[in-house]
This record gives sequence, structure tokens and C-alpha cells, in this order.
Amino acid sequence: MVTENVEGGSVPAEATAEAPARAVEAGGGALAGIARGRGLLLAAGALLIGAAFWYLQFSTASICCGDFDSYYHFRWSQMLLEAVRTGNFPPSFNALPLTTLNPRDYVDHHFLFHVLQIPFTLFPDFQKGAKIGTWLFASLAVFSCFWLLVRHRVSYPLLWLLLILGSASPFLYRMHMGKAMSVSIVLLVVGIHLLFERKYRWLLPLAFVFALTYDMFALLVVAAGFWTAVVLWTERRLEWRPLVFVAVGSVLGFVINPYFPHNFQLLYEHLVIKVTAKDFSTSVGSEWYPYSTWEFLGNCGTATVAMIAGYLAFRDSAKKEQQRAFFLLLFATFLWVFNARWRRFSEYFPPFAVLFAAFAIQPLVARGRARLFGEAGEAGEVEARGESGRVWEYVLVGTAFVLFAAPMVWYARITRDDIRGMFHPDYYRGGMKWLSDNTSKGELIFNSDWDDFPKLFYYNPDLAFVSGLDPTYLLDKDKRLADLYVKVSAGTDMSDEEVGRMGEMIRDNFCVGEGDRRRCARYAFTDHEHKDFYNNALDSGWFDVAYEDDDCVIFRLREQKGDPIPDNQPPENGPPDEGGDDEPDAEEAPAN
Repeated sequence: MVTENVEGGSVPAEATAEAPARAVEAGGGALAGIARGRGLLLAAGALLIGAAFWYLQFSTASICCGDFDSYYHFRWSQMLLEAVRTGNFPPSFNALPLTTLNPRDYVDHHFLFHVLQIPFTLFPDFQKGAKIGTWLFASLAVFSCFWLLVRHRVSYPLLWLLLILGSASPFLYRMHMGKAMSVSIVLLVVGIHLLFERKYRWLLPLAFVFALTYDMFALLVVAAGFWTAVVLWTERRLEWRPLVFVAVGSVLGFVINPYFPHNFQLLYEHLVIKVTAKDFSTSVGSEWYPYSTWEFLGNCGTATVAMIAGYLAFRDSAKKEQQRAFFLLLFATFLWVFNARWRRFSEYFPPFAVLFAAFAIQPLVARGRARLFGEAGEAGEVEARGESGRVWEYVLVGTAFVLFAAPMVWYARITRDDIRGMFHPDYYRGGMKWLSDNTSKGELIFNSDWDDFPKLFYYNPDLAFVSGLDPTYLLDKDKRLADLYVKVSAGTDMSDEEVGRMGEMIRDNFCVGEGDRRRCARYAFTDHEHKDFYNNALDSGWFDVAYEDDDCVIFRLREQKGDPIPDNQPPENGPPDEGGDDEPDAEEAPAN
């Protein structure tokens, strides 16, 4: 087992404690000798991360995890490539015309992330390619944290890596989503390294890339602010360059952007609507709500313990040698508070909590190893102490390995079970095939659940839907329409009179275009969980069941209200025959 850091590179004072480090060199600890090769150490970490994440990612055949957003991201990446090939870049986004993501105002605020995903859309098996891409980005995110430990000579980095992998179950779960947060962590770690090395000018291009990749570039701004505060506190001088370079790079990322200036409006909407301390004006995903106290401690127990250990180990913030630990104390604490308020950010707090603990405890580890191997003195004395110290080092490291591996195994099993519980990879395929075969391009579909949209878009991006990706996009565009959508799709607060007018409410309100180009929703897509919507549609007398299978129901809106559909009336088109030649293979990329 490789457990110690390596020679070479800049040596921070807080990571070495020079006198103890010389003693360790003199003692010639066996485990320190094993880890002389930095490449070997990084390779061991990469194999551990890759194996663990491959096991979790392929616990399901679906594109992971939780919601369907990953399907949208990979489908859009494929469309970006098609647009480049045909000379129509950027492609038009026509799938949500009633929202602020209509074709005129659409903003791809994950632009570079989608570009990075393009190679994985070329796989013959589209879903497997997406899963491999997600696995790679998630592995790189954790590897970047491990690399930071190795690069800055923190002792026993593989032990800390075990703790990162076992820091929190939400962290493992969200890392396996095909979203931009994995790349965000990589960019954030690179930024922290540049701050530690005081290579501030490189922060400008990094911030530029970050702003083009994901809205969480704001965390790089926060990090630069904390570093400025740390330098001011420890050196009594104002270090303004990190903040200026990050700010300039971020602004350039928004201005030199194919979606300028609409990207500023979308950023404003996210900040005002989501990052608030109040309840939301419409129903949003559970990720935007806080954890309960016990839920948070259960899900993020290891990260919380790491934070407490870091607080107890940290000493004297005024010392220049403690700058890096002091910075991580501030940054991880900020992320802790952020995560406690919005579970959406569970991917950031856990790894940085462990990094803080590693840097804060490092001076104690260095002094402990010095006691094991003795101070530099006569050769015989050092050799004698080295033999005894080597035994104790094996015992202590072995004990730590067992203790650190336990939460990793526990949280990995929980995450595996959660991932296995996902919907099957062909979920909604039958219903979307029916819509593709029986409707024309641009048909507006009333989807009863906004978070179904990414999977529907994945199967056919040429259809249009009422709400998707986030309910606030419809709310921002038309509050009256958003309120009506919630009322009709939920179906729980509708009076008998409103149920009787349900078809009119959809037909007369959910429309796009003007004059001869005006088109209104003539079909409704729902799943079997929306029982109130389903029952109201049947009771209203306005809807025929056009298609139904185990996953979904498609209603066709009648021209005129008629008598309620008899309960025993079969769907006009049932599910496609099992194994029929007319259904695309489950492993094929979705067709336009």
C-alpha cells in the first residue's frame, strides 16, 4: 500500500514542518520509502477512484442518476455536434417555447460542459457512451482533490482519498449524474492550486473557461475572496490580484459567449429565484430545499466529522505557514452552510471538508512521525528508533485504513442501492415513439410533470412541451400560465366546474405563435403517478386515451367536449408489440 507523499515540487512550510521532515528523512521510514514515485502514487489513486466509480455508475443501465436531466445534457451535446456539421451553430432550442428558454431567449449555461461531452455521444450505444463520459468526469473530480494532496505533500494522501470517497452518500450520488458539477470541481481545485502557488494571472483564463462551463464559477469568486482575506489577515497587506483576475475572466466568459446578452438575464433569474432564504413561489425539485438536521448528519456524517477534526487541529490563523489550512477552513465552512441550506450543493462540501481536515492535521502528523523516527543524531540512535517507528507506523496506518475505508464501503453500498432503483433505460420510449409517429415537428405537448421533460426531449427534440428543466422558467415568462399549469397538472384543487372545462383550459391557454402560425396543445403526456390528472382528464369528457403502457399515458384532446370515456374503452393505439421491428433498439441513439 502506497501511503506517503513524494519528493519534488514546492514544499509548503505548513505541510512539512522542516525539522520533523529532516528527522523522517534521517530515520528512513519504510512507508515513506515506498512512495518515492509520484507517478506510482497518482496511479494508485486513479485506479481506486476509477474502480469505485465504475462499480457505482454501472449499477444501472440508465444514464445516472435521480432525475432525467442527464438525458437532456447528452442529447443537447449531440445536437451541438450536428449543428457544427451542418453549419447551423448554435442550434435552435425549440422544445420549451412558452418559457424563458424559448428559441429567442434560450441560453446554454453549460456550454463548454456540453462541448466536453460531445465525444461520448459518438458511441454506437448512446446511453453507454453517456455513462462512460459521466464516469470519467466524476473520476477526474475526485482525482483532482487527490492530486492537490499529493502536489502539496500532505502525508498519507491515499488515506485521505479513502475519506473523500466515503465523505457523504449525496456526494457519491450526485457525482454520478451526467451534469456539470464534476467538471466544476476540477476547475475549482485548479483555481485553489493557483491561489496556493500565487500564480494569479492564470486565474483569468481559468475563470473565463469556468464561466463558459457552469454557473458555479461563482465559487471561484468566493475562493478568491477568501484567499484575499487570508493574505490580509496573515501578511497585513491587501492582495487584490486574485479577485481582479477572477472577476475579469468571469465577465469575459459571459461577454465572449454565443448566448450574450441573454446569459446575464438567466444568471439573474437563478440568483433571485433559487439562491434565496425564502420559500419558492412554485414547486421546484427537492434538491433546492434544505436537509433536516438528522438527515444531513446521516448523509454527510464523515464530512461533518472531518470538519470538526479540522477545527480541533487547526492552530494560530495568524501564522503565514497556516495560510492554506486557514483558507480551506473558511471555504469549507462556507460550503457547509451552503449545503445545509440547499441540498443541491451536496457535491461541494464533502470533499473540501476532507481537504480542510487533511491540511489542518498535517502539522500534527509531521510532528508525530518525528517522534516515531527520532530527531537527527548519531546514526545508531536514528537506526534504532527507525526500526521501532516503522512498526508503529504500520500499525497506525493500518488502523487508519480500516477506519477510513469503513464509511467508504457503507456509503458506496447505499449509493449503489439508490442508483439501482432508477427507472429502466427505455422508460417512456414507447409513448414517445407513438408521439413521433403520430404528430408533426413542433407539435406542442402538455406534459403533466415538468421534470419528465429531459427524457422526452432525449427521445424527440423536435417536439415542444409546456414546462421543463425547471418550473421557474415558465413562471418567469408568464406567471398566470405557470399557476394554471400547476393547477391543471396537479389536479388536486380543481372544482367540478374546472374539471368540466379542463380541455378548454389547455386548448385556449397553452398555445404558441400568432395568426395562421398559432398552435395549441392537442396532446397530453402523463405518467401513472399523476392519478388526479389522469382521472380528471377522463372525467372531463375532453380526452381520449390515444396510447397507454406501463410507463405513461398519452391523451388526445377532442375537438368538442363529449361524453366521458367508458372505463373499459381500450386505447386507440396500445404499446408496441414486444420485440417488434418498428421499435428502435434500446441501445441506439434517439432519432430526430
